Amino acid sequence: MDPQAFIRLSIGSLGLRRTGIELSTENSGIQRLSLPCVCEIRLRGFPVQTSSVPVISSTELIPDTQNIASSFYLEESDLKALLAPGCFYNTHACLEIAVFSGRKGSHCGVGIKRQQIGIFKMQVGPEWGEGKPLILFNGWIGIGKNKQDHGKPGAELHLKVKLDPDPRYVFQFEDITTLSPQIVQLQGSIKQPIFSCKFSKDRVSQIDPLSAYWPGSTDISDLETERRERKGWKVTIHDLSGSAVAAAFITTPFVPSSGYDWVARSNPGSWLIVRPGIGRSESWQPWGKLEAWRERGIRDAVCCRFHLLSEAQEGGELLMSEIHISAEKGGEFFIDTEKHVRTATTAASPIPSPQSSGDLGALSPIVGGFVMSCRVQGEGKRSQPLVQLAMRHVTCVEDAAIFMALAAAVDLSIEACKPFRRKVRRGFWHSM
Repeated sequence: MDPQAFIRLSIGSLGLRRTGIELSTENSGIQRLSLPCVCEIRLRGFPVQTSSVPVISSTELIPDTQNIASSFYLEESDLKALLAPGCFYNTHACLEIAVFSGRKGSHCGVGIKRQQIGIFKMQVGPEWGEGKPLILFNGWIGIGKNKQDHGKPGAELHLKVKLDPDPRYVFQFEDITTLSPQIVQLQGSIKQPIFSCKFSKDRVSQIDPLSAYWPGSTDISDLETERRERKGWKVTIHDLSGSAVAAAFITTPFVPSSGYDWVARSNPGSWLIVRPGIGRSESWQPWGKLEAWRERGIRDAVCCRFHLLSEAQEGGELLMSEIHISAEKGGEFFIDTEKHVRTATTAASPIPSPQSSGDLGALSPIVGGFVMSCRVQGEGKRSQPLVQLAMRHVTCVEDAAIFMALAAAVDLSIEACKPFRRKVRRGFWHSM
């Protein structure tokens, strides 16, 4: 398998300093810098990211160089777009970090205005596309203006801006998951078959190795039963030889919570993600658990929460990701140990490799950061999951297969979390 080139742009080691930072006001003439300080990190074509900026009183202190405040992941097309001249100017795009004192919002109905301390700018250059580790900036730099002495900066910002190659494997399901599609690897315009995906909605037979994990055996062939509970769904990932190398199946049915017509947070449905046991025996070994439920609001969302199952972790579960995906438009589920997600902070611990053999608890950890992403469509749409996987987490084909099973479970969770009184699309059930 050949990876695609990606670049990771990281901004970290943030700190703000100046002895007795002061800002002018109309009343007293002098006001100390209000805390906390935050920054907006902007790069053309990407969503704005925000981060807190610690204020450093001592001129000798250096912020933690290992602390990452923000990361952008760039592929070749992104770099071309950033290096292209803008519509109304001839310069290339810039990385901008604007630092503010205070927070946006209001207090007792009165709006609170943030004060911009200063801004750091760095132009995107051709060296960004060389594919080599590169420190673009590391140290202190003056930003803003000094109210008392216009010849001096108003504050100093410490930051470390670094580029690192972060190659990824890119896969796509060639059809909707319920039609048991082939999974191909994308390399430019080339599509190379890697896996096949087999979906079923019936309980496994007693001779199936997965039968030990099912909570019970029930006939769910009746469509009316399916409208009240969604269970028995199973996805098996096969390699090119036809061997099953990973699987995902529902262990906790998706059913309406008490007093509701949808799967609520208080009673989520769940999937177990498994891989073959040691020596490719007829047994399966649990690797992860995916829980999903529906969040109601102006725009409904499906929340997917993933735990890695590890014997080395106390309690046996390690939270890796909790992501909200638009029920209507779809979105991206990802595992990134350096990103904060909407309702939970992803674990800062490194993720163990999902190798196809060996004890989970004995696996050596791999450096954290981006692990995988899976883009899916909203409910009722023809979703063909697009999966990106960090190359450093893949040592064999089986490593990639377990993430394909997780991606399939995320995709199917969008349908599993639909309101139950809504009419089920005839085509969807026929395809199953």
